[in-house]
Amino acid sequence: MNLDDALNTFIVESRELLEQMEDALLRIEQTPDDSDTINAIFRAAHTIKGSAGLFGIDYVVSFTHAAESVLDRVRSAELRISPELVALFLAVCDHLGKLMDHVSDGSAPSAATHQASAALIDRLGAHLGKPPAAALAAAAPAATERTADAAPSDGVDTDNWHLSLRFSRDVLKSGMDPLAFIRYLGTFGRIERIVTLADAVPPLSSLDPEASYLGFEIAYRSDADKLAIESAFEFVRDDAQIAILPPHSRISEYLELIDKLPEEEMRLGEILVRCGTLTQAELDAALREQSLAPEEASRPIGEVLVEQQRVRPRIVEAALDKQQQVKEHKSAEGRLIRVNAEKLDEHINLIGELIIASAGTGLIAQRANIPDLFEAAARLARLVEEVRDSALTLRMVQIGATLNKFQRVVHDMSAELKKDIRLEISGAETELDKTVVEKIGDPLTHLVRNSLDHGIEPAEVRIAAGKPAHGTIRLNAFHDSGSIVIEVADDGGGLNKERILRKAIERGIVKPEQQLSDSEIHHLIFEAGFSTAERVNNISGRGVGMDVVRRNIDALRGSVEIDSVEGVGTTMRIRLPLTLAIIDGFLVGVGTSSFVVPLDMVVECVELSSEETQAAQGRDHLNLRGEVLPFIRLRDLFEISDPPPPPADADDGDADAHAFGKASATGAILTAEGAAALAADPELAFILNPVKRENVVVVQYAGRRAGLVVEDLMGEFQTVIRPLGLVFNGIQGISGFTLLGSGQVALILDVPGLVRRVASSDRRRHAGGAPAGAE
Repeated sequence: MNLDDALNTFIVESRELLEQMEDALLRIEQTPDDSDTINAIFRAAHTIKGSAGLFGIDYVVSFTHAAESVLDRVRSAELRISPELVALFLAVCDHLGKLMDHVSDGSAPSAATHQASAALIDRLGAHLGKPPAAALAAAAPAATERTADAAPSDGVDTDNWHLSLRFSRDVLKSGMDPLAFIRYLGTFGRIERIVTLADAVPPLSSLDPEASYLGFEIAYRSDADKLAIESAFEFVRDDAQIAILPPHSRISEYLELIDKLPEEEMRLGEILVRCGTLTQAELDAALREQSLAPEEASRPIGEVLVEQQRVRPRIVEAALDKQQQVKEHKSAEGRLIRVNAEKLDEHINLIGELIIASAGTGLIAQRANIPDLFEAAARLARLVEEVRDSALTLRMVQIGATLNKFQRVVHDMSAELKKDIRLEISGAETELDKTVVEKIGDPLTHLVRNSLDHGIEPAEVRIAAGKPAHGTIRLNAFHDSGSIVIEVADDGGGLNKERILRKAIERGIVKPEQQLSDSEIHHLIFEAGFSTAERVNNISGRGVGMDVVRRNIDALRGSVEIDSVEGVGTTMRIRLPLTLAIIDGFLVGVGTSSFVVPLDMVVECVELSSEETQAAQGRDHLNLRGEVLPFIRLRDLFEISDPPPPPADADDGDADAHAFGKASATGAILTAEGAAALAADPELAFILNPVKRENVVVVQYAGRRAGLVVEDLMGEFQTVIRPLGLVFNGIQGISGFTLLGSGQVALILDVPGLVRRVASSDRRRHAGGAPAGAE
């Protein structure tokens, strides 16, 4: 992997860590004593800082170091979690995201960005008990990790602090004397014992007299706290690895240190040294003893250390568990690869071409009427379908990351609105196409904000209504009949039908005499410019938002339904296709034209008899089993003309046919006078010009049903969706096109748009406005 690839990986992983950090911060506010969540927040900041240091991104390292210092105090229970502290770290997350933007586009942070960093570092420093200037100094990046490299050699149950010091080789060249810092410790405590470690000293021939090679293990007695002892090494912090273990270190503390070690593959002895329960000298001695034993009698190093009473058995077990945990994690990582999304898109496009080619092969086999060829084509079609399903799963991602982002939205807006609102999320593991996930964020944001502002009542109103003071918004996602359903539900006041209808009449959206169902009234909130807010604020009231929600969902070939009970709550239900690339469609024909209806919107198909077809002429609705079903004829909508009649043959006896008259629909030969008499009678004219039977495809969208009148039903069809060119973007009723196996173009119908068109015409007909069928 080259440096650019590594940097891109760092950017992607840092953004993921920031999302995890934000989620953990929102959880910790409800459970401030959850040590696992606190550790997760610390590890996220620590990992970002360490990775940024590898790439020399100092402005990220210094800022994250300041946050890490405060988080360290939270971990050690020196600082309590509070709403103010959570808000501060949420701001830290936001700012880190902006810093990562600079890393991503390769630009240097502006002066305003540096000022924002400094302001946040000052706020962090206040929690460390430091003035702003000291806080800025504390934010200096640590060049190496302050990890324990050794532990007290006089056992774990002492009254002494244990200090493990490893100075960098260049510390003397920086003008720092390690012994001066050790002597300084004597000013507020007593050094009980000091061991000098010379394991890093090279052979005399390569010894640098100006380099520092020694390490120190110090047993130190003092009444000072950890922060005071750390301050003794303030000026050498960048040039040393320093570990300070508290007195009376218990087994549980070492177990916690082991758990907090980074996810790196390490030997057992290295784990024990790094967690501070074993010195390097003790480990070396144990390894020498292990090596002296015969090969057949060799024992694991853990057993040797326990036998020598250097380490407690429980600590060895914890270290072995950590080893196993890291191996499993690395193994899981090894089974995953990152793939550029453009490559996946190209793969799906090729699958689409394969589907079209397979359909063409099937058509050729059908025309050839060769059984073996037809069977081979059918087998190929089945395999292509399996490849299609497998390929589409590659683009599937869990929707949880999108839903979890609303924890922050609810947190911030409830504080702004001065409401106590909680968010519950279920179905986060539900998968759908990555493209859909990327585009559904904005519509969901509008719906959640609408529930926060309009749905959930103030606490005093809720209490008066017998509800809990806190409101609840629920986000739920699940699969249903080949689609994904996302629900945004609240336990607020519900939609006020009278108020919605009154506003709609005031704005001229509906006429006062119109009779609308509850569902139709509820859907008025999606009309452009509609709002019931009494005042305009930063959140709502301008009539912009809900119509955008509907447009965005329509663009995803989805639908939105509303269930609302006044005083109980509202549920917005979004139904979306699993993928936008390839769908199951239903192929229909009108004249020589072919159309595709998305199969998940088809309810049923009804064949009209000649009499029913004749009765439906000039109308825009029919009686379907006692239900009035408005419909639209695709032939009229798209102005599809009848094909020209075949040319007449001179030998067909036209003169005789003219002499004897016309043949009626019943097969009887009519004279010219009889045909003229039938043509003059409107009720009998159809005998001369029989109406071809029609089919009605009943579709449903947003709780409304409508009929699409077609002539031919051709069955299900795997549809590869192709976008229309810019020239055709304004065409109503069409959302795209596809290619049939014969090479013919079939248009994909925009069912949501057609249903709204039919519903609008139906409303005008009931209101006595435009004539039936007019637009």
